Amino acid sequence: MMKRWVFFAAWLILTAFLLIGCGEQKKAIRLGVAGPMTGSDAKMGSDFRNGVSVAIEEWNAKGGVLGMQIDAILADDQSDPKQAVSVANKLVNEKVLGVIGHFNSSCSIPASDVYNRAGLPMISPASTNPLLTERGYPAVFRVCGTDDQQGKVGADFVTKKLALKRVAVLHDKTTYGQGLADLFKAQLGSGIEVVYFGGITRGDKDFKTVLTTIKEKKPELIFFGGIYAEAGLLIKQAKELNIMVPFMSGDGAIDQKMVEIAGAQAAEGTFLTFSPDPANIPAAKGFIEKYKAKYGELGPYSIYAYVAANILLEAAKAANSADGKAIAEKLHAMEFSTALGPIKFNEKGNVIQSPYVVWTTKGGKFAEYWKP
Repeated sequence: MMKRWVFFAAWLILTAFLLIGCGEQKKAIRLGVAGPMTGSDAKMGSDFRNGVSVAIEEWNAKGGVLGMQIDAILADDQSDPKQAVSVANKLVNEKVLGVIGHFNSSCSIPASDVYNRAGLPMISPASTNPLLTERGYPAVFRVCGTDDQQGKVGADFVTKKLALKRVAVLHDKTTYGQGLADLFKAQLGSGIEVVYFGGITRGDKDFKTVLTTIKEKKPELIFFGGIYAEAGLLIKQAKELNIMVPFMSGDGAIDQKMVEIAGAQAAEGTFLTFSPDPANIPAAKGFIEKYKAKYGELGPYSIYAYVAANILLEAAKAANSADGKAIAEKLHAMEFSTALGPIKFNEKGNVIQSPYVVWTTKGGKFAEYWKP
């Protein structure tokens, strides 16, 4: 009988410890971070991850959101639209609060179909193709501008500042790259002759055949809609073919990796459309200092990922809910004070103000060059 009592007492003590342990476990809010964590665009995915990480650390230090700490759930879409749909479904099943992503427009657009069906808020830091926010999805947002905006700035720069007459236009056949090239071309006006318009294939390494054809057309500038890897190779190989006209590209190419691939000398004088330098925005100072201390130099979209995460978490806090519909309503209704300045979304989920400027490469670095 004594042995039974000892066993029963031990069982009670063990059960009590287990119950106490379970009671001490705290639920966490999950925040999805989707982008190319591997592959040719992995630098951009890393910038996303790092920017969101700074935001989460700041929020957790203040107690988290909705009474819970925040965890990042990383999702690698490998810059592949099919993989983007797969990871979108994974994030929905993980019951994340919302998603910061994706990078490529060709990934964001099909992934947003998944998030929309699930009622899950999505904020892209970098996808600029207009179609992303043109389909009336109530919980799809972006904190960057759109290709029609930057295409117009690029076209105005070529026609008004440079006063050119002959332009060649290349793209990488992606939703982003071809979309930007199309919009740039459309806004050049009748005073400029587009002497060449065509596409290359992402992942190819030798573009000398197409560049030789372009050289024969004698353009005064070559515009490229695409990402930094191909941009760097195009610039490098053009100089090897003694094509001495300037290159111009968009936000997808403005990364130090482009300069590394092209070589600083070949890249000198390249023009790129992008938003103004955050170093000149007082509200960005704290983020920049924290980011550099932990990760080194900012990538072009590090601060955009940081801002997107803060906006999503602020909306959840204001809604006092993890419900996607409630968060989306706050995202539409509120104006947010961010490291990029005040941000408010229109009914489509685009930022109301998104200024673009023209940058140039100088001494292996990027610097603002022209404001419209």
